[in-house]
Amino acid sequence: MDLRIDHVTICGSNLESMRHDFAEVGLRTTYGGHHANGVTHMDLLAFPDGSYIELIAPFASLAGAAGMMSGWTKLMEADAGCGAWAAQTDDIHPEVQRFRAAGIAVKGPEAGSRQRPDGTKLEWETAIVGTGPAGSVLPFFIQDSTPRELRVPASTDDTIRGVAAVVIGVHDLESSIALFRRAFAFQDPTIEDCPEFSATLAHFLSTPVVLAASISQDSWLTERLAKFDECPAAFLLQATSDLSKKDFPAATKSAPWFGREVAWFNPQRLHGARLGLIR
Repeated sequence: MDLRIDHVTICGSNLESMRHDFAEVGLRTTYGGHHANGVTHMDLLAFPDGSYIELIAPFASLAGAAGMMSGWTKLMEADAGCGAWAAQTDDIHPEVQRFRAAGIAVKGPEAGSRQRPDGTKLEWETAIVGTGPAGSVLPFFIQDSTPRELRVPASTDDTIRGVAAVVIGVHDLESSIALFRRAFAFQDPTIEDCPEFSATLAHFLSTPVVLAASISQDSWLTERLAKFDECPAAFLLQATSDLSKKDFPAATKSAPWFGREVAWFNPQRLHGARLGLIR
């Protein structure tokens, strides 16, 4: 199936602080409003391909948070950074039936909503796929009930085309590969070691999915998996070919990933979030 990234979620404890620090490295988000759960609000940065980054944080106590937020509470409280990802669908109910027929657990679909600062109410349905928190390994699926352009504004910046890849930290590469092949009928991935990222990487070509298993017992990835379990460890953004150093002075080059140039932002400047630019 064609797996389309709807958005990726970065979890933190203070939205204003996250907004400021992302702007400092050239990633300027806009306020998106409060969720209907009554405890979280968000900023977003939309891209030309229709995908976006969501910054999410609490504005009220997370005690007793239910539904999707119950799985993200720890991530927000601990400023985990990258935390979840969502896939876009035009017909969520057949998707749910297909996963269940494949023996994959699904919760939902359930209704959700958010109120924009201008008072506009946005509504959607989501389905959590897999046994972990929403979007931790397999994506959660989202279908808009109100027009999608109300939820995802047009991009005003063409230096980044969109979210190119979700890098998911996993305990066991072999079983995670099998899960994605069962869920989406993917072909076998390309596998390479990336010592700089402290991981063995498995990329399902022509998809946005990269799995990362730690190659060291004392690496940042091993520590992250112990603290937050399996979930996105990094997001890669598709940069335009003419992107220059002056556009994102905080990004530094890294070893190529699967033959493509990558530059990483310093996660210490982004509340622990690992974001990279790839082209």
